[in-house]
Amino acid sequence: MATRKRAKRTYDAEGTRQRILAVAADHFQSHGYHATSMHDIMDAAHVPGGSVYYHFPTKKSLGLAVIREAVHQSIEETWITPIRQAPCAKDGVSAVFDAVATQIERDGRGVTGCPLNNLAIELSLVDPEFQAALRGVFDAWTKALAECIQRDVDTNKLSGVDSAEAATAIVAGFSGAMALAKARQVSEPIRVCARAIARLLAPAA
Repeated sequence: MATRKRAKRTYDAEGTRQRILAVAADHFQSHGYHATSMHDIMDAAHVPGGSVYYHFPTKKSLGLAVIREAVHQSIEETWITPIRQAPCAKDGVSAVFDAVATQIERDGRGVTGCPLNNLAIELSLVDPEFQAALRGVFDAWTKALAECIQRDVDTNKLSGVDSAEAATAIVAGFSGAMALAKARQVSEPIRVCARAIARLLAPAA
């Protein structure tokens, strides 16, 4: 009687890496970078220490990966892609603010804040590499907004608006609104900020 060969298990290295990243991003968002240990990540991701340290030899390397990959992807999905696809800057920005506020209102799980802003507050002065990684995400976000606004200026949909300054104001406004929403545990600051920015981006008469 022929014996069946046992199928070999294949190790999904990239899948494991992505799971570790996702868990770390969630923990850094919920508890903070400094309050999260590598053991917390191992336990929550259900992976052995060897797997974690294989992909991320140090906690700092994991933190940098979270910023450059997970947080950058979050900003890409939440902000950059929607505003690039919007018919105008005002519609795109207003839609993002509304989507974020609506999600907060529907979830009912509390406001944890903007992942990028949370890490910027905690890590910007800790290490130059963290600072550079955070700045890179902020720069990509601001650049995409400025390009969208400049497109409206070039097509005469907007006038009297400096695209770079307006983009910086929007990023700062959203970050501040999220901080207020987190402190108060309500979505109102996000909606108030959205109305103010909508006036800034109102089409030229």
